[in-house]
Amino acid sequence: MADAFEAEVSALAGEINQQVARVREAFGELSALEHTARSADGMVSVTVGRHGQLRGVELNPRAYRSLSPTQLAEAIMRQANEATAAVSEQSRQLLNPLMPDGVPYEEVFGERATLDAFFPSPVEPAP
Repeated sequence: MADAFEAEVSALAGEINQQVARVREAFGELSALEHTARSADGMVSVTVGRHGQLRGVELNPRAYRSLSPTQLAEAIMRQANEATAAVSEQSRQLLNPLMPDGVPYEEVFGERATLDAFFPSPVEPAP
């Protein structure tokens, strides 16, 4: 009986270790996520990271001659929003397979997701 119990505990520990490894791998991939959005006319490209942080803006030299300051600002914002939406979707696709059944992605991951969202709080032994 003890051998069966130990085998079951060992199997469960192995499953937990595999899940932890998958979570760590996914978070490693998340940290590298970025997306570059380019305007159709090629005047503006914007690169953002996982949380929408701006990582780069490239402007075609013609943009200064062909776009007004307002148009240029709008083009930059449009590409930044497009890139942010793409990175958000990439994050969702990467993490959805790790979500427990019945737990919506949005409830676990906000703007500042950490590994703590996946693990319960430590249980303190009774005094």
